[in-house]
Amino acid sequence: MGDAADVGDAGDAAGAAEQLLAAYAEALIDAADAALGPWVERSVARRWADWTGSEPGPALRDASAEAGREAATVVVGRLRELLEADVDAQRTGPLAVLRRAVAYPTAVLRAAGVPPLVRDDFAERNFPDDDYDLSPATFADIDESLHEPGLVWGAAKAHVVLTRRRGRP
Repeated sequence: MGDAADVGDAGDAAGAAEQLLAAYAEALIDAADAALGPWVERSVARRWADWTGSEPGPALRDASAEAGREAATVVVGRLRELLEADVDAQRTGPLAVLRRAVAYPTAVLRAAGVPPLVRDDFAERNFPDDDYDLSPATFADIDESLHEPGLVWGAAKAHVVLTRRRGRP
């Protein structure tokens, strides 16, 4: 049988786990903030080069840079909202939020007249607004710097959830 000290120790462990989760969330947010703008720019440049065989000109580079800044502001704001919410209130994950950034390079490419790609049924069904097949499958598809913070945050969230469940009667 546990006593009051055991309950206190469990509460301390849960609090420590939640503090670590918050720190890992902040690291993921910071990494996403640094990575999203350049990802938008690379995505536009890659699809432009695929279509034209050339590098984007100054106007397209400027448009993609502006879209990248907007993506970082809006999408990272949504990511922060998600990761600052209690784990029991989170109904999606950070990668799903980051995938919303696809709208930014897509808008630039559409405005530049780049035709949509032919995509497979899975991509059409699951990412209907991703005309250029840019949706990242993993954090590293956005930028390698997101891989570790994304995995660490996920493990820390799982630990918090399990700690909470074990502490309930």
